[in-house]
Amino acid sequence: MARTVRGARVLITGAASGMGRLYAERAVREGARAVVLWDRDEVALTRLTDRLRAEILAGRTAAAWGAPPRSPSSAAGGAATSVHPYVIDLGELGAIAQTAQAVRKELDGIDILINNAGIVRGKFFWEHDNGEDTRATMQVNALAPMYTTREFLPGMLSSAREARIVNIASAAGTLANPRMSVYAASKWAVIGWSDSLRIELEQEGFGHVKVTTVAPSYIDTGMFEGARGPLLTPVLTPEYVIDRVWRAMLAGKPMLLLPWSVGLAKTLKGVLPTRAWDALAGRVFGVYGSMDHFTGRGD
Repeated sequence: MARTVRGARVLITGAASGMGRLYAERAVREGARAVVLWDRDEVALTRLTDRLRAEILAGRTAAAWGAPPRSPSSAAGGAATSVHPYVIDLGELGAIAQTAQAVRKELDGIDILINNAGIVRGKFFWEHDNGEDTRATMQVNALAPMYTTREFLPGMLSSAREARIVNIASAAGTLANPRMSVYAASKWAVIGWSDSLRIELEQEGFGHVKVTTVAPSYIDTGMFEGARGPLLTPVLTPEYVIDRVWRAMLAGKPMLLLPWSVGLAKTLKGVLPTRAWDALAGRVFGVYGSMDHFTGRGD
């Protein structure tokens, strides 16, 4: 795939705020053919849609976002990028097929899927409510990306166009952590499924569809407010993460761990005895205390 998403149809889940909003802005800035926004917050979704459409229209006669004249995002005579909002709660798994069908009817398919939506419940496992916490976390974080990908993958396979699937997991999917048991479980599931899908596509000759699994540590979006980054693992800025994810996605990179210390911790956990790793993670790196003061919004 080229160095930008110009001309591609991009779908982003959890698009109305946080990282999702930044992915949407990046797609518009690069002149995507269509940017599809999925989110359950109708007010925030409408606000973002109106702003993106206004910026696109403002670029009809000027080189918006610094793009060259007559680029898809600032073409004379009309903006090529279209924005398509859909109100959907990914916790309602039955709504995914219906909403995906509406997208296919409108755009005939998707070239880039960014499974970004996620929720977190930062508390001990026995404090989780089965319905409100455990089931909701697993549905939104683990099952929804699978359901959504299954809806759009057949079109990607049958098309000759380059396609990308980005699954946003978490460093919590590589390491156990107190007060993150269900969240960690959901992200472990995403990593296992996502990388297995990547291998399946490669083995079956669908090399034009590439999967990138992303496992970042804490990001400063408010979702993990109060959490502390472990030793050598600073809280990441959204802008930094977006740029790294975007470049990895375009290049078809299989796995992106952010920052580098996430990979180090993953390696150490794999080679050390369990108790030795517990001591290192708890007393030296501070991983096991990183959620002690969590106050985040959760979703």
